[in-house]
Amino acid sequence: MTFMHMLLERLMPHLILTPIALPLLTAGLMLLLREERQRTKVTLNITSTLVGLVVAVLLLVQAKEPSVQTSLGVYLPGNWPAPFGIVLVIDRLSAMMLVLTSTVALATVLFSAARWHRAGVHFHPLFQFQLMGLAGAFLTADLFNLFVFFEIMLAASYGLLLHGSGRPRVSAGLHYIAINLAASSLFLIGVSMLYGITGTLNMADLAQSIAGVAVADRGLLHAAAAILAVAFLIKAAVWPLNFWLVPAYSAATAPVGALFALMTKVGVYSVLRLWTLLFGAEAGESALFGSQWLIGGGMLTMAFGAIGMLGSQRLGHLAGFSAVLSSGTLLAAVGFGQNLLTGGLLYYLLSSTLAVSALFLLTDLIDRWRNNGANLAPYEQTDDAPFLSADLVPTEGMNLDDKEQALIGQVIPAAAAFLGLAFMACTLVIAGLPPLPGFVGKFAMIHALLNPLGLGAAQGIRLGAAGWMLVALLVGSGLLALLALTRAGIRHFWSAQGRASPQLLVLEGLPIALLLLACVALVWQAGAVMRYTQATADALHAPGTYVRAVMTAAPVAASPAAMPETTPPGNKP
Repeated sequence: MTFMHMLLERLMPHLILTPIALPLLTAGLMLLLREERQRTKVTLNITSTLVGLVVAVLLLVQAKEPSVQTSLGVYLPGNWPAPFGIVLVIDRLSAMMLVLTSTVALATVLFSAARWHRAGVHFHPLFQFQLMGLAGAFLTADLFNLFVFFEIMLAASYGLLLHGSGRPRVSAGLHYIAINLAASSLFLIGVSMLYGITGTLNMADLAQSIAGVAVADRGLLHAAAAILAVAFLIKAAVWPLNFWLVPAYSAATAPVGALFALMTKVGVYSVLRLWTLLFGAEAGESALFGSQWLIGGGMLTMAFGAIGMLGSQRLGHLAGFSAVLSSGTLLAAVGFGQNLLTGGLLYYLLSSTLAVSALFLLTDLIDRWRNNGANLAPYEQTDDAPFLSADLVPTEGMNLDDKEQALIGQVIPAAAAFLGLAFMACTLVIAGLPPLPGFVGKFAMIHALLNPLGLGAAQGIRLGAAGWMLVALLVGSGLLALLALTRAGIRHFWSAQGRASPQLLVLEGLPIALLLLACVALVWQAGAVMRYTQATADALHAPGTYVRAVMTAAPVAASPAAMPETTPPGNKP
């Protein structure tokens, strides 16, 4: 074994702490620097985020390696065994979410480095604190620390949302803060009730305790779980609790909106993690508790998001409603409790998050191009103006532009072509059309609904009316999203006349290309990714391995040299 392999073997267990400790240390270091040292902060932010991505990939490789013992995925920061101490767990799901978070974060920090990071103070420390909260939420194995990391994440998001100032951001930020404070209060109430009933907040220990709850306390248990679920569903933007999302996300700066595309996925992740742990087949009378509410709420959210996209005129609102549509699709699929369907939804989660993040970044570039273009038509300066003007409809010479020059043979500016192709790619992914990964994810979910033969089929929800309705919504919402995005594309790319070519920086185009290339990679390696997500879903719906790994993780013993000499009781002189 080489020195590098030995070093990795020693360091690998401690890498679990890195996604939390690295942004914390980076943010603390940047707070010591004066605000004028922007270049240093940009360099630190990009470097830390890139290192975080490398660490997340290493953790992903570790999590999917079948030869690695599951105990390597459990870390005890305080060296106390579960359920008494803090526990961090890396498994397939948390590793996948860390890679997704780091990929989106790298793209957004590169985009912000072009101009947006200078719009306000403390952008870079807040960005790193946001990453710390996201990573902690994915890694923690107990509800109390989940609340702690939620609050870190939300506190940073308050500052990021207000970054750049302006009345729209302040107004949307106040609503965003108010609704999230209410959600945090519900979180605390639900956690307190669960602790009073079970005497523990460790997720694995809770999974062991649910089936043994007394019949008299079963109703109180369900009430506590429902209150906790409302807190998560507010963050996951379920209808009708998602009125805050579109105004807040569209008012934020482009890189912040792209990063916030991950926020709703934290709520979905929490529901998926806790629901499969606490209310799986082993939960006795509480098995599949709340499944109908998840299915119904998810499908209503899908309909709301699709109709919202169809009625939106602004690109920022389109991107916000796309995030709502994605979240509703995931919640509805989670409620069926079938591992095959969960495997498909995890694949869809990856592709939709990447596409929505790229759309938020594109929104900034397209709006800037539209508003700063030469000879801008008056109707294009407002979002409620008609799509076409009589002045722009030629009555003769259909093959000529408004300057009486031949349209055929004109060169499309490279920047405009890039924006158009990127917008087209986002449209295909969000609408679920081939050949991009949105189609693969939706097809996998529809196939699982029509063929419920997985591990969860025996105790999960059969197809029935709800399944057929979800199939119809998967197709119908994709059609409405296609109409809305196509209409926006025609308005901003085809019907615009006399506009100067867009001016793009490399740091603005590169992050969008990175996110879209990640989407292409999901298609190129669709088989491998789908096998990974399916194995992740199988593990979620059979949580015994997770529970045993957490509950049997032993603290690290002190070295013999540091231990005091004692005489065994049986060998007394």
